[in-house]
Amino acid sequence: MVNQPVTTTFIDPFVDFAFKRIFASEESKPMLIGLLNQLLEGRKHIVSIEYNKNEHPGEIDEEGGAIFDVFCTDADGSSFIIEIQRGYQENIEDRAMFYVSRAASEQSPKGNRRKWGYRLTDIYLIAFLEDFRMPKGEPYEYIQDISWAHRSSGKIFSDRMNMIFIEMLNFVKKPEELVSDLDKWLYALKHLTEFETRPDYLNGPEFEQLFNLAKYTNMNKEERSLYNRRLKYKWDNANVMDYAVKTARREAMEQGLQQGLQEGMQQGIARGLQQGLNEGLQKKAVEMARQMLLGGEPLDKIERYTGLSIPEIEAL
Repeated sequence: MVNQPVTTTFIDPFVDFAFKRIFASEESKPMLIGLLNQLLEGRKHIVSIEYNKNEHPGEIDEEGGAIFDVFCTDADGSSFIIEIQRGYQENIEDRAMFYVSRAASEQSPKGNRRKWGYRLTDIYLIAFLEDFRMPKGEPYEYIQDISWAHRSSGKIFSDRMNMIFIEMLNFVKKPEELVSDLDKWLYALKHLTEFETRPDYLNGPEFEQLFNLAKYTNMNKEERSLYNRRLKYKWDNANVMDYAVKTARREAMEQGLQQGLQEGMQQGIARGLQQGLNEGLQKKAVEMARQMLLGGEPLDKIERYTGLSIPEIEAL
């Protein structure tokens, strides 16, 4: 059955246009600051942010660049790359490292690098993963916090470049289990399209702003058209992926069944041959034992030569 996009009261934050509408406008700043402070609690406190261009070309045309969903800096110059990722992509770890490396390289001034002295400011890649888990992540944990560390001791080598992956599949808390504001944020983002109104347990100015920006009817005609196109694109991709997975499973089952039948036939033939061989050897041993008995050979000798037991020989 092909899934079709459905217009919901609140837009799907895992559609790229919706994510940027919610987190990449001037009126979004208090919300994004609140979310970042929850994610980085105890490590960093952000007071203000400025949005930056999200396209970052290479130093030469042939090098290629990076396009971020949301890119901003705070008053200390720390950089924040905020991404949504709907499905797994090959080499996702390398892609994440490329993104933070690109952001680091752009901190270098053009020209006098000696005066700059390679004094990097903090860089954070924060990626919300909708329908998959990181291949080497900790099972059942919904936040994978990655940093550079010594392999033997585990001590932090540098905290300048950080990667935080939020695995929404692993976030399974219920409303009554929401303890922190971060719990509430993740629950709101995961279940946003399921709400008809903002629930009472998601209260406060930041959540009021979230539901206001995410309300479908609060978008103008052009915004609704763009959102609907991007939503359809997301569902089309999901349907293609579902079909590919189902087809692969069916083919694998058919191949496995066919292979099983072939192996079964081969095993049956092999067992039949072995049984026939054993019966033939047994018959030959009996004939040999009879001849040796007629020749007056002792029982122990007949046993050694034929492999028959003495009771079997005596029964002849």
